[in-house]
Amino acid sequence: MHKLLHEPLLHFLLLGAALFVVFGVVDKRPSDEPGHIVITPGQIASLTAGFTRTWQRPPTAEELAGLIHDAIREEVYYREAMALGLERDDSIIRRRLRQKMEFIAEDVAALAEPTDEELQAYLHAHPDTFRLEHRFSFRHVYLNPERRRASLTDDTAQLLTTLHQAGDQVDIAALGDAFLLEHEFEGVPGSEVAKLFGEPFATALGTLGPEQWQGPVPSGYGVHLVFVSARTEGRVPALEEARDAVRREWANVQQQHAQETFYQRLLKRYTVTIEGVEPEAEQKKWMGAK
Repeated sequence: MHKLLHEPLLHFLLLGAALFVVFGVVDKRPSDEPGHIVITPGQIASLTAGFTRTWQRPPTAEELAGLIHDAIREEVYYREAMALGLERDDSIIRRRLRQKMEFIAEDVAALAEPTDEELQAYLHAHPDTFRLEHRFSFRHVYLNPERRRASLTDDTAQLLTTLHQAGDQVDIAALGDAFLLEHEFEGVPGSEVAKLFGEPFATALGTLGPEQWQGPVPSGYGVHLVFVSARTEGRVPALEEARDAVRREWANVQQQHAQETFYQRLLKRYTVTIEGVEPEAEQKKWMGAK
């Protein structure tokens, strides 16, 4: 018992309970009265939990009293600011309140879990969103036009003959000119190839025959002789392959739909006039009314 009485946890719990009793005794006015501020046990628990998450320990009795004091101060200032209408012309506050209203709509949408049929239908309706890219495995030898200039065409033809004769035994790193990137790539998506070498190079890889040296193939660096060892065609995946991505996109669409539906319902409560814009149909287009 002696050890229990010295526990800090017991102290702030007793303090919270005492403060709750004090607020109940001192202020007997109805809770809906404008001048009535009530600090509930739930709020005290929330303040305590927030402090504990930040500092990895519960607050002392003095710290908890300070948290409650600050919460009361915040509530007083908030109510007085609202009474003065200080929020009306503050774009930051207005934006935050809008976000909270949108969160309400999003929370409603988040309650729904899609069925496999709904996900399959969404995948079928938006195949390009989830389409798997072409992938390429290839080797290349680079020739620098700035360095070779007039001899580029002859050098390219001679090197291509050498590569045909050598087959797979050739050390391609020792041929051609110095190049910043790798000489061999495995299973690289077409978009990555385009990012590294340029769109014309990526497009050419899709047309080259497999298992033979070909070229020259232009890139953003110069020209290349290329050996495509493997090419995987792009395709729309099965639902099991792309379930997480499909569900994520489906949820985003549901949230956007819920937000728009929620907004349109609220908008019907108001008459909106956009001065200087005629006719009425044009006004509705500007404010997003359906």
